[in-house]
Amino acid sequence: MVYLFLANGFEETEAIAPVDVLRRSGVDILTVAVGDSSDCVVEGAHGIKVKADIPISEINYSDIDAVILPGGMPGTKNLDASAEVRQAVKYCYDNDKLVCAICAAPSVLGHMGLLAGKKATCFPGFERELHSSVFTGASVTADGNIITADGPGSALSFAREIAARFVGEDAARRVTDSMQCRF
Repeated sequence: MVYLFLANGFEETEAIAPVDVLRRSGVDILTVAVGDSSDCVVEGAHGIKVKADIPISEINYSDIDAVILPGGMPGTKNLDASAEVRQAVKYCYDNDKLVCAICAAPSVLGHMGLLAGKKATCFPGFERELHSSVFTGASVTADGNIITADGPGSALSFAREIAARFVGEDAARRVTDSMQCRF
């Protein structure tokens, strides 16, 4: 199971594109409401409200394969402040599961010390937050079990990179090609 965290202020494109591509690829993914949202409704950075599939208290560590952190402000700060999000990220990192972050969200990984010596990218201006990483400046960067991307314009490439880890590069490319993504 892939868990994508939604905290108030998340970047909508960076959240929805991976969910869409992974579901089209046949990968099990759930959106997770971070914070005190009893109804699981989370508001994005641009006022779009999304009803998450589950609250963060329902994450099942026995079936976790990956976590995805969309960026956005103040969504990234809200993810960074969540002990539950950090716990899930650390669990995945320590157990060689995928840890994926886009835009400003790679800063959460940097603050946790998970990017030391790893290649990574992020939204311009957040490079200093990727403590001890090897900054690539690429739109999407994969290094071991960590996948990072630079922003909303790269959300579909980011999603394809994640999907490829589960269904293979050819199958992931077929899905994005069918969406008229020719990158």
